[in-house]
Amino acid sequence: MQNPDRKGAGAAVRSGPRVMRSSTIVGSAVRNLKGDDLGKIQELMIDVVSGRIAYAVLAYGGFLGMGDKLFAIPWEALMKRSDERQFVLDLDEETLKTAPGFDRDHYPTTADTNWLSKVYTHYGYTPYWTGTGEPPR
Repeated sequence: MQNPDRKGAGAAVRSGPRVMRSSTIVGSAVRNLKGDDLGKIQELMIDVVSGRIAYAVLAYGGFLGMGDKLFAIPWEALMKRSDERQFVLDLDEETLKTAPGFDRDHYPTTADTNWLSKVYTHYGYTPYWTGTGEPPR
């Protein structure tokens, strides 16, 4: 079950645009509530069956895109800051460092629902497809 204390991108938008181009989101900075830099959104992975964003790919660490680790972040976990081109992820760097990650040459397949379920669970969210009974394809 989704953590009811967390209000991410899946929650109602308080101000700013409700619909955005993916090109506006990709490259956005991600910070935690303390203001620590957690990286940048690298990609948005779309579930083409449901039309939902399955997850955002967060690039963390490295320098100029080299040596960074990639993380799948449930879209609902990200909160858009309307006044800036950035998102907030309510977790500390240690939680991110222990999250399931991958590298640029080994993107996970969204058909691996076990892996994606572990990702959602790590961040305290219920996988979005469990309400429909349909796993991502």
